[in-house]
Amino acid sequence: MDAIKRFFRKVSLLFNRDRFRAELDEEMAFHRTQTEREYEAHGMSSEAARLASLRRFGNVTHLKERSHEQVRFRFEQVLQDVRFALRQLRKNPGFAATAIGVLALGIGASVALFAFVDAALIKPLPFAGPNQLMSVYETVPSCLLCNVSYQNFLDWRRESHSFAALEAWGYARYTLHEQGSTEMADGARVSDGFFRALGVKPMLGRDFYAGEDRPGSPRTALISYAAWQKRFGGTSDIIGKTTQLDDLPYTVIGVLPQNFHFAVRGESDFWTALNDPDGCQKRRGCHSLFGIARLKEGVSVAAASAEMTAIAAQLEKQYPDSNRGFGAVVRPLSEAVIGQVRPVLLVLLSGAGLLLLIACVNVVSLLLVRSEGRRQEIALREALGASTSRLMGQFVIEGLVLVMAGSIAGLGSALVGIRLLLSLIPPERLEAMPYLEGLGLNARVLAFTAAIAILAAIFFAVAPAFRLKKRDLRGDLAEGSRGAGGRAWKRLGSRLVTVELATAVVLLVGAGLFGKSLYRLLHVDIGFEPERLASVVVSIPKNYTTDARVMALQRALVARVEALPKVKSASIASSTPVRDWDGGVNVAAAGRPLPKERVDVPERDVSAEYLPTLGARLLRGRYFTEAENDPAKPRVVVINETMAKQFFPGEDAVGKELQYVQSKEKVQVIGVIADVKEGQLDTPNRGAMYVPFNQDSWGSFNLVVRTASREQVKDTAALLLTITRAVHEVDKEIPVAGGMSISEMIRTSNAAYLRRTSAWLVGGFAVLALILSVVGLYGVIAYSVAQRTREIGVRMALGASRQSVHTLVLKEAGLLIAIGIALGLISSVTAATLMRKLLFGTAVWDVSTLAGVAALLGAAALVASYIPARRAAGVNPIEALRAE
Repeated sequence: MDAIKRFFRKVSLLFNRDRFRAELDEEMAFHRTQTEREYEAHGMSSEAARLASLRRFGNVTHLKERSHEQVRFRFEQVLQDVRFALRQLRKNPGFAATAIGVLALGIGASVALFAFVDAALIKPLPFAGPNQLMSVYETVPSCLLCNVSYQNFLDWRRESHSFAALEAWGYARYTLHEQGSTEMADGARVSDGFFRALGVKPMLGRDFYAGEDRPGSPRTALISYAAWQKRFGGTSDIIGKTTQLDDLPYTVIGVLPQNFHFAVRGESDFWTALNDPDGCQKRRGCHSLFGIARLKEGVSVAAASAEMTAIAAQLEKQYPDSNRGFGAVVRPLSEAVIGQVRPVLLVLLSGAGLLLLIACVNVVSLLLVRSEGRRQEIALREALGASTSRLMGQFVIEGLVLVMAGSIAGLGSALVGIRLLLSLIPPERLEAMPYLEGLGLNARVLAFTAAIAILAAIFFAVAPAFRLKKRDLRGDLAEGSRGAGGRAWKRLGSRLVTVELATAVVLLVGAGLFGKSLYRLLHVDIGFEPERLASVVVSIPKNYTTDARVMALQRALVARVEALPKVKSASIASSTPVRDWDGGVNVAAAGRPLPKERVDVPERDVSAEYLPTLGARLLRGRYFTEAENDPAKPRVVVINETMAKQFFPGEDAVGKELQYVQSKEKVQVIGVIADVKEGQLDTPNRGAMYVPFNQDSWGSFNLVVRTASREQVKDTAALLLTITRAVHEVDKEIPVAGGMSISEMIRTSNAAYLRRTSAWLVGGFAVLALILSVVGLYGVIAYSVAQRTREIGVRMALGASRQSVHTLVLKEAGLLIAIGIALGLISSVTAATLMRKLLFGTAVWDVSTLAGVAALLGAAALVASYIPARRAAGVNPIEALRAE
């Protein structure tokens, strides 16, 4: 190892002559000074000591020239070794192509995945002082990172001292009327200092003034660069123009930079000030916003979070009805941006790293077997005077040449892999991942490539060099290369094969667990029939100014869509299933003591036809009737089974009453349905309640349609177009968006998408690992058999049968396979434990997966071993002995 370090130091000096000269001058001056001090210590004067030192060292220029000649000689040696390594690769094109190809595959996969990890987890957010930007949430037991109440936010801003800025934002969707058509535009409503907190300045115009978000202030808006180009033609006179959002005039005051993207919100055309609070924001108990903050210098996340917890506790005492059980928590904004992507990326990068390990082990195996075949050559060179460092230098150079070629090819495959992975991400998901823009081979990715290339080069150099230290010069000269390969297989090849097989097992088990998790996730009981269901989002125009007009519009839309051919039923809901759930509303059983812990449940406003259209299973009681959509009627509710057990354990919930804790309003339970998955597929069922769509009916809602035939919903685009046309027949000014079949919604949900991506990519790594490990096993055994031809010939000449030779080879291979698989299974359970949060309904020690992987890999490895075993059994002993 010391020889290798010295060699790399010499090589580095070759390419840095100025550094070499400086170090040489420094070293010579140091020795002269030390010598002068020794002479002075013996009584000589300073001048006499200096002259004596110069005489002792001789001509300084001559010494420098000799040193430079030595370096030039070493440089020529390096060039000679490089030329020799290239000749060796040209003489062995099969070996070169295999080694470079395998190495390129491993490096390419690792670099491609690291590029994603770098973009998502390492590269800082594109804002000023990104490490100081925080997300601020309210929290209750049922919602650990929950939306913020506008009224609580105002109190937070007034009472907190940990933040240089504390701002809020909320989702918005605006109706636009352009060129005779009506459409929806995504937007956001923000507090006045939102962009200043992020450190973002408009490229045109101005930011919001301080106080411009106060109620009654003029309606103003900033627009995105994309909206400026698409909707306003990129004209420079856009500042000061008025645009109609939801039939209300907004003055455009600025254009945001082209590279601005607030990932938590996603694409947004219009950013308006929070100066027109809606009904929700006027109620302290309504949570519809998100908080962001910038920490003051020197304030930690923990300190800020502790202060916010104390403020929340004070607000709970001050407003016990609305704030009971609510706390506050501070988290880095980067966590909100990355979300669930972090563990998935780390798992995928680990899988790519294991694939790289298999690739390197494969190449090392090839190098070792090849070096064993060169033992006689190496022994002859040493006998002729080559030093150990000279021989080790040759192996280092050969490893460097191989790694350089593999790295260049690996960078090319990484670029292909990055483009391929990006193409697999749906466009709507890419909109929420701005950190992936410009993804490619930046400086950090290239540095990562260089790091793994250097490690691989050391690995490739150390292994043959380590074998070189254990050589027997006389034996190597006498023995030659034949027979040495057999010993190499026993001593080294067997160990490398077990490493490859064990690593392949880990990847195969990971792929199997992800695949089984995805299958169980997509087959989880969601409580309704998703087939033949589709949904579109409809926004109610502002000219529907009364509840009566809104209700009439909803009835007209349902009736018109139900009249479409092959449509079985249509209905309305405030939200569709299999979506991220919200914090819900705080309710309790009427007439009973409040539970110690606050209970919030999702509340869905639905039409009378919604639950039957959805296919929800009625367990007790009844569904809503059309008459109950009348706000004048007594309030009624349908709850799910989990909520019935939670509030009325051991009782029939039908006929019981629930009470809204804050408003004290009571509602009667008229029905209980089986749990509908009101949240992501991988979340546990939670209590939920459904109320008639006669409250808070402004804004937008989902129009849910069930077709009469399966064929009708297969052409989703045509169905959605038909629904849109029917809506516009009722009122052409109604914007329609977000159309999708419910089955597609389930398939593309966050939980399913992340697990599908993990399953596919880890599965791909596993297939490659299986191929590489089996091929590596085949190569080692085949080479060993070829090198043991004389031994096999002797065995057969002495009476060994073909079957016994066949069994001998398979027995040795089977032992390696068993050891590799056993080690792999143990490692797999450990690895699966680390990624257990990504699994769904699947244990880390899933027996069927472990057994299946062991059987698959064992069968593939035995087939790979059978071919060289059969070849060994077919050896003609006479020809084998004659050849020797």
